[in-house]
Amino acid sequence: MEAVGATKNKTYQMVYIAVFAVLIAICSWISIPTMVPFTLQTFAVFLAVGVLGGKRGTLAVLVYILLGVIGVPVFAGFSAGVGALIGNTGGYIIGFLFTALIMWGMEKLFGRKSWVLIISMVLGLIACYAFGTAWFMIVYARNSGPIGLGTVLSWCVIPFIIPDIIKLSLASLLSKRLYKVIESI
Repeated sequence: MEAVGATKNKTYQMVYIAVFAVLIAICSWISIPTMVPFTLQTFAVFLAVGVLGGKRGTLAVLVYILLGVIGVPVFAGFSAGVGALIGNTGGYIIGFLFTALIMWGMEKLFGRKSWVLIISMVLGLIACYAFGTAWFMIVYARNSGPIGLGTVLSWCVIPFIIPDIIKLSLASLLSKRLYKVIESI
């Protein structure tokens, strides 16, 4: 009887990972039109790790990225393929994996407390910004010529700070509630 329960549990875990990988994709397609349009990808990454925990949430992010790499149009603007990752903004997509890994590491060190979740989201977002910005500078310089850090920050980070703080706040509030629901199933 235990084998049936264990198999059922593993099946649920795989379904949760798949559902959150799809949620990240759906959120990447939702573009909020502001002065600089932004998507809800970071919200979904935060939510995946916040709800599923570090290991399963990180796997959801990895599945999302791998789906995009093999050609499923899961990235922003319904884009896909290796070209999307090696382009100017591909570093931010790869940065989502760093976000998830940092959140997982913080969870391992300090547990699933609300303050840990919020701090890990902030640190993960900073890592995503840093990796994505460095990537952007390298790829842009290779394709178009040198570019200054201030310019890249004004294009790729500063316009997104307030929306990302809002997404982070909403994800932290929803994570705790959804975690309780999933764990009770």
